[in-house]
Amino acid sequence: MNQLLMFAEDVWQRLLGMLVYNGSSPLTLTTGFFLFAFLVFCVGYMVVRHRAHLRTWYVVLFSLYFYYKLSGIYVLLLLGVALSDFLIGRRVAKVRDLGGKTKWWVALSVTINVAILTYFKATNFFVDVVNNLYGSGTLDWQAVVVPAGVSFFVFQSIAYVVDIARGTISPLKRFSDYLFLLSFFPKMFLGPLVKAKEFIPQIETKSIVVTREDFGRAVMLVARGLIKYAVIAKSLGLLFVVPAFAGELGEGGMVALMAIYGFTLQIYCDFSGYSDIAQGVALMLGFRLPDNFDAPYKSATITEFWRRWHISLSTWLKDYLYISLGGNRKGRVRTYLNLIITMFLGGLWHGVGMTFIAWGLLHGVALALHKVWLSVVPSAKTLGRDMGIVRRIGATLLTFNLVAFGWLLFTAEDMTVVGDMLNRIAYNFSFEEFVPMVEESKVAMIMLAVGYIIHFLPKSLNDSAVRGITRVGFVGEWIIVVAAIWLVMQCDALLMAHTGAGGGLPMYAAF
Repeated sequence: MNQLLMFAEDVWQRLLGMLVYNGSSPLTLTTGFFLFAFLVFCVGYMVVRHRAHLRTWYVVLFSLYFYYKLSGIYVLLLLGVALSDFLIGRRVAKVRDLGGKTKWWVALSVTINVAILTYFKATNFFVDVVNNLYGSGTLDWQAVVVPAGVSFFVFQSIAYVVDIARGTISPLKRFSDYLFLLSFFPKMFLGPLVKAKEFIPQIETKSIVVTREDFGRAVMLVARGLIKYAVIAKSLGLLFVVPAFAGELGEGGMVALMAIYGFTLQIYCDFSGYSDIAQGVALMLGFRLPDNFDAPYKSATITEFWRRWHISLSTWLKDYLYISLGGNRKGRVRTYLNLIITMFLGGLWHGVGMTFIAWGLLHGVALALHKVWLSVVPSAKTLGRDMGIVRRIGATLLTFNLVAFGWLLFTAEDMTVVGDMLNRIAYNFSFEEFVPMVEESKVAMIMLAVGYIIHFLPKSLNDSAVRGITRVGFVGEWIIVVAAIWLVMQCDALLMAHTGAGGGLPMYAAF
């Protein structure tokens, strides 16, 4: 009897441990606990999906719990931002309707949100600067933990208030609806950022409809996202990119160059894979999130790249920062300067440090130079599809390598690492390293080849895959999802056995 009680108590303690926040094992869309919780959630969702107000609270409560499992006590920060801008948004609408000036209320919202971002993103950097200048320990400051997804819900909240001030949307009447907009669990962690005017009608709709085609596309998105994020990106990172940057695979230039190309694919598969999963999960629930990636490495110009990469962030930066700075309305020189400032601040959004600043400036200057090129050469094109095949191939290779160099800045710990990697490529490069490198990292090289091949496949094949998945029926679609999950579990187990590392958050976890 005592043994039975002890067993029951042990099971209960384990269950409680699973239900509460665990900083060493936070919840993500790819964890087993989320899969189980989502299946339980779907049972209740089927009951409430046609009752708008009840459905909203049901999804909001699950989303808040999900964020608690992801970031613990910082769920209160999410609630605070939501309440602050919900109230400010209503005040902005009232002032606007009375013909008053809304800029001070908008400035209040921006100030609060930017202060939050600055504290979490910049505090550690400034403490390190002071300690390096005046001696270690000058500022005795415990490192600030960045809440997962803080940039996404802060940017989303700023956009909501600005849209009300511009008259694009009306303020939501119910706080629960705004919480839904801000905390909807598929997108809260890594986006995509949604436009309020497009997403609010989905929240307010009375009845949720998921067509057979919708569900087929959702299955394709989830399966594709799992493979990109949890198989290709994770394997490539753990088996090749990380050890190559650390010098564990040799100090040659070939290894350094392939590590840069490897990270270029890894960051795409990591981030776009997670976005695919978010889109797929949302679509299964009847909500449409915008596409966030469109084969960005097919781009023939840097302008085209930013129309294909992290589309929702690019759109946000254009709509709420670039246009606010004056956009292209104040002459060419001001246009170029606005582009550089926008991308500079975009670099700081990803992280406060010299490498992120350099990355933002690189893209800002490149975008400005492309604008200059378009004004000087009348026949120049913005998009690859408008170019001849030879010019398109050459422009795509140039753009790809420029972006890859940018990713070196993005991932390097400091500028010393950047210099070291470039020095290895410039002065210690040999094609003879290629075969030994492939033999040393066979699995990673296969992932690298497969990832790039998939990326450059025609978009029509993706559409054909959706149609094919739709035709296999509901049972067949779930078999595809289960097969993708099984593949991820096998890959995770192999990586754990090989490197001792598995699971965890994607590289964008702090964004």
